[in-house]
Amino acid sequence: MPEKATLERARRAKRLGRAPSTQAGEFVREEIRHVRRGKHGARSRKQAVAIGLSKARRSGVRLPPKGAETRGASGRR
Repeated sequence: MPEKATLERARRAKRLGRAPSTQAGEFVREEIRHVRRGKHGARSRKQAVAIGLSKARRSGVRLPPKGAETRGASGRR
């Protein structure tokens, strides 16, 4: 469950018309903080990002589905 402050920051970003990725960034930041403090067993930054995005989706942030191409057809990442 995301922290109350994280939910409020994400809602505020939505009210201000920020992009969904900005809203989800609050959840990702929270997860990275948890990893640094040793609160759960995520082993890498990538895992923390995945957990944060998952929490954002469950909280109602309208993100594209997992694995969707985000930079167009150029093929570069």
